[in-house]
Amino acid sequence: MKQTSRQKLRGTAKKLSLFLGVMALIGLTGCQTTPEKDSHASSSPSTEVSQTVSSDHSSTETTATSTTESTTVSPSDEIIKAKAEALNLDLATKDYSGGEQTIELNDNVPLFTSAELDTSKGAWEHYGDLDQLNRATEADALLNQSLMPTEKRGDISSVTPTGWHNKEIKGGYLYNRSHLIGFALSGENANWKNLITGTRQLNSPGMLLYEMDIKSFLEQSPEHYVRYRVTPIFREEELLARGVHLEAQSIGDDQISFNVYIFNVQEGVTLNYADGTSVVAPEYAKNDSSTTKSSDSQAETDTSAATTTNPDVEKVVYITRSGEKYHSHAHGPGDFTKSNLALVKSLGLKPCKVCYGQ
Repeated sequence: MKQTSRQKLRGTAKKLSLFLGVMALIGLTGCQTTPEKDSHASSSPSTEVSQTVSSDHSSTETTATSTTESTTVSPSDEIIKAKAEALNLDLATKDYSGGEQTIELNDNVPLFTSAELDTSKGAWEHYGDLDQLNRATEADALLNQSLMPTEKRGDISSVTPTGWHNKEIKGGYLYNRSHLIGFALSGENANWKNLITGTRQLNSPGMLLYEMDIKSFLEQSPEHYVRYRVTPIFREEELLARGVHLEAQSIGDDQISFNVYIFNVQEGVTLNYADGTSVVAPEYAKNDSSTTKSSDSQAETDTSAATTTNPDVEKVVYITRSGEKYHSHAHGPGDFTKSNLALVKSLGLKPCKVCYGQ
């Protein structure tokens, strides 16, 4: 009897031991599973969904990552966008009070988001639709050699941008059909979305010097890219832009990097921005003895496309952005840009005495 009781006790002990072992194993498995599940849940909702439709974990992870990157805008990018919009609204309130026609904005740092600097889709250009007053709104591009023109510029006289009330003044015509993104960079001709009424002074030397810097950089290599954005700034319902906001950033380095505003003004001329009419001071009035050309043919001339019949076009010279002279070679302080003799003469620059001994 005692023997039987002992055997029963031993059997019960074995069963209890086996039961406790199984429970311990279940508990251990549960502890390992729970954190793994929590880890997937906290990483991203798209990862969890992808796991339910695919058994290939590695491809699921890649898909989830790409989905998240393409739909999520970081808080820092949102701040940059808001800052850019606020800056353009502020620029519309600014009046030119003399002095420098070009001013730096945001410490000369362009306001592009990280997504806007992406080059994975190659070069591209985009022009905003005309607004309800038929005004150009924005020109945006990722510039590269592939967008640069391979043919001579075409006729753009068919485009009449808002505020177009042109007249002759001393030295030429008051207004140009100003490209937001210059022809030399984009190959765009009579694109209404890319043209505004700009003073001769806005077009050149104002915008031209920055365009030349970009053009020179792009020509160095087909691998070079420049993110570029030009926004014409209008005040309320005025038809003549108060100025243009230029931003540029070379991809991968800071060889090209600027954020500037150029006032749409002309020395000696009072502009009516409401409609583009103007009053010219007597000393800046047209010289009657000068040769007269048609308003359309003269005013459409883009200073970046000099005539090929002028031998000075072939002569290379160097200029600095703020300089008043042109040079036969780069020397001394300053950031030199390559140009041609015909162009710098048209800008009124004088020859450097060191270079030319004059």
